[in-house]
This record gives sequence, structure tokens and C-alpha cells, in this order.
Amino acid sequence: MIKHIVMWNIRGDTPAEKERGIAQLKRSFESLRGRVPGLLHLEIGVDTSGIDYACDVVLYSEFESQAALDAYAVHDEHLRVKREVGDLRVARHQVDYFEHENETSI
Repeated sequence: MIKHIVMWNIRGDTPAEKERGIAQLKRSFESLRGRVPGLLHLEIGVDTSGIDYACDVVLYSEFESQAALDAYAVHDEHLRVKREVGDLRVARHQVDYFEHENETSI
């Protein structure tokens, strides 16, 4: 399994504008559930810390394989979501990594 994590800072001159952007991003990504083969888990989290260096939103997703993640990148539904949310962000960060069976917890 491969884990795909994306974090965004959302555009907005006021807290209300940012909240609308966050809600749109959340709706758009949640609409992918059940529509993309190999997408095993999708979760959207909104920052509650309020610290200045935190990202506003995180997407945590799991794919059955690298091939499934690669197919997701060009899947019509994912491309639709990218179009819907592309103008909402001011920054984007991403990490992809493979789950290891013998991981140890801290």
C-alpha cells in the first residue's frame, strides 16, 4: 500500500473566504470516494491549531499500489477535482510513501 498526503494553504483575505475555500476543497475531494479504482481510504482534515506555520487542510489517502496512485493522477474524476480547487490554494505540499509491514510506532 502507498500513502499519499497533500497539504494546502487556502486563499482568502478574510476568515469567511478561507472557510468557503476549505469547504469547497473538502466537498470536491470527498466526492472521489468510490469513484477511483485502487483508492482505499480518503480523509480530509482541517487545521485546528491556528499556528502561523500550519497548513490549512490535509488530504490523507491510501492506494493499493503505486500503479493505482499513478492512475489516480490522470483519472477523469481527480482531474475534475483539480480544476475545481486549483484557484483555491496559495501553497501545496505532498508526500507519498510506502507502508512497511514492520513499522514501529513512536
